[in-house]
Amino acid sequence: MKEYLLVDGYNIIFAWDELKKLAADNMDAARGRLQDILSNYQGYRKCAVILVFDGYKSKGNTGSVTKYHNIYVVYTKEAVTADQYIEKITGEYAKDCSVRVATSDKLEQIIVLGEGATRLSARELLKEVKEQEHHIRHTYIEKPVSGRNRLIDNLTPEMAEYMEKLRLTETD
Repeated sequence: MKEYLLVDGYNIIFAWDELKKLAADNMDAARGRLQDILSNYQGYRKCAVILVFDGYKSKGNTGSVTKYHNIYVVYTKEAVTADQYIEKITGEYAKDCSVRVATSDKLEQIIVLGEGATRLSARELLKEVKEQEHHIRHTYIEKPVSGRNRLIDNLTPEMAEYMEKLRLTETD
């Protein structure tokens, strides 16, 4: 079953200390940092991520949907809030897919739960992101490297045994 994560962008930015501090000086930088974080998260989690920002206050804004690496970034059109967009998409997708919505807006959480989605608070999303970063760092980056880079050192024990049997088998 396809899984979607819908993220209320400004809600997350103002809920995470790192992004809130960044937004105080440069909102574009905060949005970019959130996009990078969610792009890494998507690469690990393998769900479709849709990051939604309000564009409703921008006069004449027609809205936009762009792809940033492996996630979708939506700016809503004039007179449409991120909450409204998320509710609409949740209603459409939750019938056939697994949908999670990341927001700390309590009213929004109640509405998306009623649409069949699950909710994820900003704090819970941050916890998942940090756990994923820790797992990647522990598994891939901090993995001790032997002095030699041999194929057999990187195989499962079963595959290493199989390869060793092949090596020792006489051929015609």
